[in-house]
Amino acid sequence: MAADGRDRDFTAVGRALAAPARSVFLGLLMDGTARPAGELARAAGVRASTASEHLAVLLEAGLVTSRAQGRHRFYELAGPEVADALEALGGLTGPAPVTGYRRSREAARLAEARFCYDHLAGRLGVGLTGAWVASGWLVGGSLALTDAGAHGLRDLGVEVDAAVRARRPTVRACVDWTERRVHLAGALGAAVGARFLGAGWVARTTGRGLRLTPSGQAVVREAWGVELAPAGGGAGPGRA
Repeated sequence: MAADGRDRDFTAVGRALAAPARSVFLGLLMDGTARPAGELARAAGVRASTASEHLAVLLEAGLVTSRAQGRHRFYELAGPEVADALEALGGLTGPAPVTGYRRSREAARLAEARFCYDHLAGRLGVGLTGAWVASGWLVGGSLALTDAGAHGLRDLGVEVDAAVRARRPTVRACVDWTERRVHLAGALGAAVGARFLGAGWVARTTGRGLRLTPSGQAVVREAWGVELAPAGGGAGPGRA
């Protein structure tokens, strides 16, 4: 039977997102980390009891999961699919209002390079994805991995074979909310993110923000012509 628009109920997710504190919680968890309720409460500026109520809503909607560790309870996104959906929604809603120099600087850094759950996003993620499509490593909109791409990423030290064997999709095209273009997600995107972090090509800053290190700048510039500015500066033009 053909769908008539009533085969999905979006209202439950809509209600779960309809609170500024819950938006802050999800934004912090977008880097794939697990965080205690107290840390989330402090970031959103709400009391612990209020944070617990908000987290219960997110749990019921299936957006986060929780686990006990010692005396604390840690919360994390329910999976990469949730991160991809939130990243895409970010492109529709636009950024939150930024006030003050510090917040403005943090927003600029997030747009430059960040983790979207476990894969690279921002200008860095989009630039690399575009360069790999142009090089024939990935195919068009689907970002399917080619043989040349598998060889090239293996040479880079990416755990390609483990990504292909993973239970989650090998590749996903995730719409970047700041760039309005796709970046590489899925198990392969996670493997790329892990390699960049492990090799010291990127370093974590605050939240899910990343800083491209000098060695990372050299790698992405010389291999793929992707130019990003030094930490704290504006973005330079990239080829991709």
